[in-house]
Amino acid sequence: MKADAEAIYIVDDDPAVRDALSVLFNMEGYVVETFSDGDTFVESASKAVPACVMLDVHMPGRSGIEILKSLNAENYPAPIFIISGQGDIPMAVEAIRNGAFDFIEKPFSAETVLERVRDGISRMKQQGDVASPTFQGAELLTRRELEVLKEITDGASNKEAGRTLGISPRTVEVHRARIMEKLGARNAADLVRIVLGHPTA
Repeated sequence: MKADAEAIYIVDDDPAVRDALSVLFNMEGYVVETFSDGDTFVESASKAVPACVMLDVHMPGRSGIEILKSLNAENYPAPIFIISGQGDIPMAVEAIRNGAFDFIEKPFSAETVLERVRDGISRMKQQGDVASPTFQGAELLTRRELEVLKEITDGASNKEAGRTLGISPRTVEVHRARIMEKLGARNAADLVRIVLGHPTA
């Protein structure tokens, strides 16, 4: 599968959103490919890996969640941002659980989108540098959850962890809940004990 380091894929059935994002990323020097439905996108995404994907959660045919599952998004080598409206928060949370990198709420500002996408791309490039953890249960966590766990056990708040990882505090919250569930921890102190190899009381 070839990597296209300068390409951004935009998957949205709304032509106005596709046009607005295309103009924005073109002005920043990215090559933009747009898709109005999930099937065409999945076909392209399985042949070439873009620098980043912007994926609408609500589309006719396959939803954003189904697309994430078919791409095995947790292991996809590019950050996938879910675009969601105000009322789609539960769905956005579901998307994070299925491997989306982060979600961007509509209406969004150009600055926010660019900043989050740049952060996402550079974070993905650095991910290869994460050392393999050795605590019990580590193999249950995704790469992203391990990064969030490191921030939490270093004492970072959701906001600080989000800033470091280039994701929203709400996304950190979702990962935090998943990590605690997977490791059987009741609170942050439990998580620290697990990571340090001490059993929870």
